[in-house]
Amino acid sequence: MIPTVITHTATTQAATSQTAQGMAIGGLFHRERLARAADWLAVAVAASLPWSTSASGILIALWLLALLPTLNLQELRNTLVMPAAAFPVALVVLGLIGMTWGDVDITERINPIKSILRLLTIPLLFIQFRNSARGIWVVGSFLVSCGVLLVMSFVVATWPAISLRPDGYPGVPVKDYIIQSSEFLICAVALAHLSISAWRGGRRRLALGLTAFALVFLINIAFVATARSTLVAFAVLLAVFAFQRFDWKGVVAVLGVGVILAGLAWLSSPYLRGRVLGVMVEIEQYQTADAPTSSGLRLEFWKKSVQLIAAAPVLGHGTGSVREQFRRLASEGDGASAEVTVQPHNQTFNVAIQIGLVGVAILYGLWISHLILFRGQDLACWLGSAIVTQNIVLGLFNSYLAEFTLGWVYVFGVGVLGGMVLRRRAGETVDPTAEWGREGR
Repeated sequence: MIPTVITHTATTQAATSQTAQGMAIGGLFHRERLARAADWLAVAVAASLPWSTSASGILIALWLLALLPTLNLQELRNTLVMPAAAFPVALVVLGLIGMTWGDVDITERINPIKSILRLLTIPLLFIQFRNSARGIWVVGSFLVSCGVLLVMSFVVATWPAISLRPDGYPGVPVKDYIIQSSEFLICAVALAHLSISAWRGGRRRLALGLTAFALVFLINIAFVATARSTLVAFAVLLAVFAFQRFDWKGVVAVLGVGVILAGLAWLSSPYLRGRVLGVMVEIEQYQTADAPTSSGLRLEFWKKSVQLIAAAPVLGHGTGSVREQFRRLASEGDGASAEVTVQPHNQTFNVAIQIGLVGVAILYGLWISHLILFRGQDLACWLGSAIVTQNIVLGLFNSYLAEFTLGWVYVFGVGVLGGMVLRRRAGETVDPTAEWGREGR
């Protein structure tokens, strides 16, 4: 009887063990399938960002649903102690706390928070692409998608009658010229890095093709859809590119070529000259007649922003308070001084008005920590530092972290490329395309 019981018990334990083992294997297989789905959904998000806000929103929601069950709590805790992950979370947390002292309607307090919650996904992307070799596919997907948009831009500029947006900006098939030119600039930088790597690797024809592709992106910016903030970003990114890839002689040569190209564009593009010279005309109209021109409104908003920050420098006026604060300073009439805005066209001012200089310190910590993350000599580091630098420069003229498309471009750019960098530094095997882009100056 006893041997029978023992045998039955042993059999039961073995069956239980096999069942548990099967469940563990099944759970692992399920997580792997979800992780693979999350990777391809991230690729789809990158492809959709230049085109559709609605499609991107849906794909981002699906990406999160696929990714969240695959996360390991310990890995999440380890990631959140990194400054590059902690600062984005801290900015969101301070924004949430700032809702408690904002003297505005609850709807006004919620709207700014909704626009920066995306920063919470940066640590998730770090984890995802530290564990996945598909980060380069996300980068490639965005580049290819922008390439298709580039073709469509030239087509619409040449034959405006076929545009689906006859009342839209010429040469901009979707969204607006600021978003398009900013996306095209980062693509041109990526292609320039790939071209240098190809040339140094002996792939001369490929290098020339990539250079030509990069120049077409820049031609579109100069002749089709120019955002003046993008021109400033181009000058800064050109210098960053030169110092990343060349010695001092090369830096001088690259900057010289950049000046020549800029000069040729200036002489051959009346559109570009008009966009740049228009700044002085707009400022004069603002100063003499209080005209609500583009440049004049920026000056008006910046001047009032300084006053508002001085009135509540440490913790600001509360999350969501920008519109109300500008309303209180608005004058009568319909000039620039009477305009009320929900954002002051400057990332630093936008944060400082709401959550003070404490918030600004966190914002700058976010940018600095991301620049530090991308110290290195490979494609992921070069592109990551370019995206951060571009965001800093564009942040002088608008609050792009709070804007949907360029905000998500920053989040996915930093998150995916940062994950690739962390994967390499952990000693993992990186995608061959990423390895192809790694070299010294």
